[in-house]
Amino acid sequence: MMSEGATETAMSKKIVIEIPAGMEALAEAVRAMVDAAVASTRSMGDGRAVDYAAIEEKVGEQARAVERGVHAAMLARLDVDAPRVLVGGKPHEKVGRGPAPYYTKAGEVSVVRSLYREIGAPDAKTVDAVGLRAGVLGDGWLPATAAAIAFHVNQTTSREAAQAAKRSGRLVYSRSSFEDIAHLVGEHYVPRHKDVEDALIAAYEPPAQACSVSAALDRVSLPMEEPRPRPVGRPKKGAPKRPVARNFRMAWCGTVTLHDADGKALSTIRYGAMPHTDPVELASSIAGDVAKLLEKRPNLRVAALADGAHDLWALLEGWLNEEVLGVPVAYIVDLWHVLEKLGKAARVIHGKDAAPSVVQRWRMALCNHKSAPGDIALELWHSGKRRVRTDDGRPVHEAIRYLLNHRERMGYPDARRASLPVGSGNVEATCKTLVETRMKRAGARWKPSTGEHVLQLRALAQSDRFDQALALTLAPLRRAVQRAA
Repeated sequence: MMSEGATETAMSKKIVIEIPAGMEALAEAVRAMVDAAVASTRSMGDGRAVDYAAIEEKVGEQARAVERGVHAAMLARLDVDAPRVLVGGKPHEKVGRGPAPYYTKAGEVSVVRSLYREIGAPDAKTVDAVGLRAGVLGDGWLPATAAAIAFHVNQTTSREAAQAAKRSGRLVYSRSSFEDIAHLVGEHYVPRHKDVEDALIAAYEPPAQACSVSAALDRVSLPMEEPRPRPVGRPKKGAPKRPVARNFRMAWCGTVTLHDADGKALSTIRYGAMPHTDPVELASSIAGDVAKLLEKRPNLRVAALADGAHDLWALLEGWLNEEVLGVPVAYIVDLWHVLEKLGKAARVIHGKDAAPSVVQRWRMALCNHKSAPGDIALELWHSGKRRVRTDDGRPVHEAIRYLLNHRERMGYPDARRASLPVGSGNVEATCKTLVETRMKRAGARWKPSTGEHVLQLRALAQSDRFDQALALTLAPLRRAVQRAA
């Protein structure tokens, strides 16, 4: 009968792996992980309960140590140690050499690298070959690590993002690091976002079943941090030196949605713009994307949707029209806003209990008869209750005015026959998911620049094109470094 030690020896298998010079630390990390795994399994054969959560944590940390070892070895190979190098065709001379931190998804690693400064520019910032060749952001943040942090912060606050990352055992960095790096990524993306969006839509291939495309606009309130005038006279003790106010301003949201033959949404591109930005830029971007989709699929039918706000329709009709796009555009005011107005009027005329059936009758008429807006307006007029006031104002009068002002945009029968949407639900949902869920938390307030970072990055994530956009945004950070003759 073999002893336990003999059994282990008999069951073990020696595997020899050649480790190139400079990667010894990687070998040590792998060996430590194997030894820990062997030690843990020795006590697993007796049937006792096992605290596997502790094992999970230990294995995770050892796996991260191996990952850090791989990064350290690979980053070290990116260094160029020479008296002079060329960066972008400009000669640089070496001014120092030493270790520096680089930040990976598995944690911080230290790598020895050479520092260079452009010749003839004594005030220029020093650069290192490792950072230039890898496309590092800031002080050593690897691109995929920075992009992952930016993704987390566009989903929730930096504090909650850091806590969630810590629980997962990845991106174990401080809240302030999450905050700083997310906005650093935003600083790279926002100035280039139009070029990146153009590249994304140029590479996008519409689904084969797409039959129509709709563009929609809406507005949503956003809490902004704005300077508050200081009171006249001597400030009170403890008064803030730079007082601020939390004021709600209207941000902009937009969507471009592809629909199938039944009008069902297949995919949606979401856009956002802060209150201080010119909405014309947003409208032109949306129109440009619709035009690019029409280049790929000329047979797509086009619709523009919004509620009854005149500023929204001025933008839509100014940028999405037959002259710009080369095809007719169906302008459709959101059916549900119409029914909301009619519901209030029906309660005044017919009472609370009878109103739903009346509204259902009007809805069927709107969806099936072109004359319905005028017919319903006339019915409301003859009710004799145009001047009746409630807490909602004068519902009957307002419903009549809404129908008459927008009847040219109530071509619901034609829209349904063309498989076009009759509701702006996609853009209204975007207002909630893009802005309200993330940016209107209790006590939140935003400055124009930092709010723009989060809004634009979140729009990418909500449109399922975050990874492609960040790859295009961060690619220019990678630079070749060549030894100078």
